[in-house]
Amino acid sequence: MDKNIKNSDTNTPISFFKDKVRRFVEDRNWKKYHTIKNLIQAIQIEAAELSELFLFKELSVSEVLLNKELLENVSDEIADVFIYLLSLVNELDLDLTNSFFNKMKKNRQKYPTKEFNNGNYYKK
Repeated sequence: MDKNIKNSDTNTPISFFKDKVRRFVEDRNWKKYHTIKNLIQAIQIEAAELSELFLFKELSVSEVLLNKELLENVSDEIADVFIYLLSLVNELDLDLTNSFFNKMKKNRQKYPTKEFNNGNYYKK
């Protein structure tokens, strides 16, 4: 992955991705398949494909980073999850940034640093 690419996380707004995915779907007349149920299932399937890359393997981050083929496959599956997630966001006409900030506010209240500052984690 070339870090010198013009479009990167530091300078590409979410709206760019939403528009690219929306146009991709529209250009292929796939909107009829983009029901909420289908998109959620597609996200789950792509997440499972990402998980499958690590099935029965205990790999460190450095081992993954050194394995170019695995890293490319991981990157592709993450992109697939992201693309289907954006399709769902588009279908529901959600503002992903607003959703993110609202959920982070809830998470800060649910998992306050006073209680969760020692590395312990449990689901509340």
